[in-house]
Amino acid sequence: MKIILLGAPFSGKGTLARNIMKDFNIVQISTGDLFRENIKNGTKIGLEAKSYMDKGELVPDTVTIKMLEARLKEKDCKNGFILDGFPRSIPQAEALKKITDIDTVIELDVPLDEIKRRCVGRRICSKCGEIYNTSSYDKSTCSKCGAPLFQRDDDNLETITLRLEVYEKTTAPLINFYADKLYVAKGSQKGPEETYKPVKNFLMGLKK
Repeated sequence: MKIILLGAPFSGKGTLARNIMKDFNIVQISTGDLFRENIKNGTKIGLEAKSYMDKGELVPDTVTIKMLEARLKEKDCKNGFILDGFPRSIPQAEALKKITDIDTVIELDVPLDEIKRRCVGRRICSKCGEIYNTSSYDKSTCSKCGAPLFQRDDDNLETITLRLEVYEKTTAPLINFYADKLYVAKGSQKGPEETYKPVKNFLMGLKK
């Protein structure tokens, strides 16, 4: 099963992807994770990507596509994958068509105020990468491994406002591009599990 997740920054695509991955035994591919891995390793392409990410801008297509195409050739993608963070624009979607086909596209629909709240409250474990929000977890260490939590430099209202503007301009049109494959999931303030339940039912039906 090959899935694309669409949604504004902080709509919950990463969390939804992990739930799908667990239940359907397919791999999650986040371009953000690919960028951060290259940045951590100090590669040339990683440093180039970082210069854009630090400003809240999108990484150029040439950099993103080259990184993603190599990832899709790895063995763990054989049974399918979830794309989280790609495509972000019509040109990227057109490029993706030349690389692979897609079974369905899931759009996460979350109110703007909720997105801003999630942004400023996000905290990440420095060791295992677990993600928390101060609205539901007020401790400074990870509940799973005990490592310190940190806030990313770009998790602020100024940056999220810019990212939302970029999203509306370049990524939202993908909803029409993938209209024949689109499933809309309403983001629930009750938590990610409530958001995931109808998505799981939809994918179970698609799998049959």
